[in-house]
This record gives sequence, C-alpha cells and structure tokens, in this order.
Amino acid sequence: MTDAPAYPGQPLSEVLTPALIVDLDALDHNLARMARLAKEAGVRLRPHGKMHKSADLARLQMAHGAVGLCCQKVSEAEAFARAGVTDLLVTNEVRGAARIARLTALAATGAHVGVCVDDPANVPELSSAITAAGATLDVYVERDIGQGRCGVTSTADVVTLARAIDAAPGLSFAGLQAYHGNAQHLPTHAERSAAIDAALPLVAEAVSALRDICLPPPQVTGAGSGTFPAEAASGLYTELQCGSYAVLDVDYARLLDANDSRYDATWRHAVFVLTEVMSVTRPGLAVLDAGHKAHAIDSGLPVIADRPDLRVTGASDEHTTVDDPASTLAVGDRLRLIPGHCDPTFNLHDWIVACRGDTVAELWPVTARGCQW
Repeated sequence: MTDAPAYPGQPLSEVLTPALIVDLDALDHNLARMARLAKEAGVRLRPHGKMHKSADLARLQMAHGAVGLCCQKVSEAEAFARAGVTDLLVTNEVRGAARIARLTALAATGAHVGVCVDDPANVPELSSAITAAGATLDVYVERDIGQGRCGVTSTADVVTLARAIDAAPGLSFAGLQAYHGNAQHLPTHAERSAAIDAALPLVAEAVSALRDICLPPPQVTGAGSGTFPAEAASGLYTELQCGSYAVLDVDYARLLDANDSRYDATWRHAVFVLTEVMSVTRPGLAVLDAGHKAHAIDSGLPVIADRPDLRVTGASDEHTTVDDPASTLAVGDRLRLIPGHCDPTFNLHDWIVACRGDTVAELWPVTARGCQW
C-alpha cells in the first residue's frame, strides 16, 4: 500500500493527484435513499462489496440498515472479515481445495459465510471441508436467469442441488441466487423491465418447486442497481444486492428510470478521480495526470464534473486528454473525473479520500484491493 495522498483537514486543492475521492454528502444521500426504498419494499439490502472494496464504506451501508455484504471472491471476504465486516455472501462458485479450505476456515472464525453452487460435485467438497473445520456454511443454489454465465439452467437442477445441500453435513440450504447482470445497463426502463419480466417466471418456478419438496428458500437474493425496483416489487425476492447505487458512475448515470429521467436526476455522483492539468502545449488541448491506471475505461471514457464545456477525448496509461475549445485550462488546474465504471476504478487505488465540501474528512484504505482469488 502506498502512502496516503492526503490527510484529514487538508483542502482538496493540496491533495496529491491523481486521487480517488468520495463526496460524503452525496454518498449519504445515496445510502439513505436505497435504505428507504428497500425498507418500503419489505426486502433486505445486502450491497455488493466488489464495487467499492472498502470496509469503511461497508460499515456506513450497514449503519443505514444493510444486513451484510456480498463479495465475489474468497480473498475479498477474508479482507472484509479482518476489518470487522463478518456477515458475508460470496455470490459466486468457489472451486478448488485451496480456496474451499480458506472459505471454510473463515466460517470457522465465527463469520457468517454464504456461497453459491451450480454443480452437484461442489456440494461434497464444501461439506467435507466445513465439517473438518467444525463450522457451518450457508449454501445458495445459483439459477441462471439470463446472465448466461454461472448458474443451473433448469428447475430440475435447482431441486437436485437443494436436496443435496440439505442432506450434506455442515451445509445449510440458504436459498436462491438469481442475478441478471446483463439487464443492469440496458438504457431504458422498458428494456430492463422486459428482461426482468422474462426472468421472474424462472425464479417463481424454482421457488414453487422448492416449496413442493418442503425446502422453501429462506432467501431469494439478487438484483442490481439497474433493475432492483422490479425485483423488489416482484414478491419473490427477499434481498437486494445492489452495488453501484452508492456512488453512481457514468454508465449508470445514463440509464432512464420509469419516468424517463436519467439516474443522475435522483442518485448523486459520489466518486471522482481528482486530477491535475500537467500540460497545455497547444490551443484547445489539455493533458491530465490521471490515465487508465487511475480510472477504468472499459465502460467508456470518464466525464468531467461541472464542466460541460470540456470533453475527455482519450486516455493512456498515465495521461488523459481533454478537448478544451476555449483554452480555459492552465497547468495546475484541477478537475474531477466521473469514472465510466466505478468497480474497477476503486480497485486501482490504495486509498479513498473521503471529503465534505472542499475538505478532506477521512482517509479510507481500499480494504480488498487486488483480492482476485
């Protein structure tokens, strides 16, 4: 981990750039709004920690009523647990003896740990390891509802896996994982609703079949920041796994809600990469000191906050180029980039500079940075 780029009480104008900054006022707004929406819908909120990888941000989410955190990898879960976040669902399959041993060892420390399965062969692997560890493990059957990635593809397979989990020593059948990632970034509300409308019958069929064998799923968990209203209103889901709502990146900001309003009309941008102009060698062009080692561009280039007259035109390892038609920028000027994709942007930084207004309030380590296995 590198030295921190700032210290509490410091003005943002003195923070070393490029730096990942979180606007605490905007973050508070987003966390409170999602907590209220989940409560009104009568569902639990388990935000996805893979987005921010920050135990400090996770604790704020739980202070707003979240029941725990989702993770995507075992090492991520370990990092959060070491930082005191101990109700964790790995929304992924965990295969291989070494990873399974680490997962079950984590459960043996007293953490409440869940994991997903989509292969009957995985059940005895988990059972053997958790029994040896002297602990218990929550296990969810993952049903593919349109992602086309992990998850079983038939209700019969859901039933087979649930029965195997229920019969396996040390394992507790915890319910269904049903997440439709491909639907999250469809641009219009109608498109996203159509995708979820096609997915919900698959979830309903699985829930009904499990009830028929006296294994009603304790939880039906899934949903993301793009589709959660539909899952929350379905009467099927009991838990939401939204992540990006907390900070809102460029890609999510473009989505249209049921009123045809952009997402950034109700959610607030809370994460930025603070950057500085380092070169202005020709009219109309400025070069920034933050490249794609500081902000992810897989979902598109960043947008410059509060400067509609400026446009990002490209990025390389250490530089971002900006079209500045009126040549308003000078070396040393500071800009805030809204990243195209928040999840990998957080993973590029060791520290989060949490600020209120133009002042650094706190420094947060990116707890699970680089946790890949």
